[in-house]
Amino acid sequence: MNNNFINEYFGIGILNGKTPENLGVLWRSAQNMGASFIFTIGNRYAKQACDTHNAVKSMPYFHYETFQEFFNNLPKGARIVGVELDDKAKDLEPFHHPRRCVYLLGAEDHGLTNEAIEKSHFLVKFKSELSLNVAVAGSIIMYDRQLSKPRS
Repeated sequence: MNNNFINEYFGIGILNGKTPENLGVLWRSAQNMGASFIFTIGNRYAKQACDTHNAVKSMPYFHYETFQEFFNNLPKGARIVGVELDDKAKDLEPFHHPRRCVYLLGAEDHGLTNEAIEKSHFLVKFKSELSLNVAVAGSIIMYDRQLSKPRS
């Protein structure tokens, strides 16, 4: 068994998610693409998300009321990878994903908060003029992680 695989994990979630449909699609993708856990921050979304594959019953799901609560409860050694169209963000294509990380996405209309951007260990973006649907963006991130790329 490959020991590097054992030492790797990732979680993915949304800050101030806008719609239950986006959460349901992201969770379904997370389940299919090997996420270790999923999470939400804030209470903007509907309490019962549309999750057709019951991902919340198949993997750990965490909810945090605030970004600070999320930040205070990060797994030890995990790096935050913020996904944001920002001048400081690196392009996804050459990005080396951390072995242990949490991918943080913002809602399409507001993106990540300044606090989330400042506290992210890495910021990545896609080659896109406009923001993508949050579930699509998360799926692209997870797909890119599955490619045979070096880990940092």
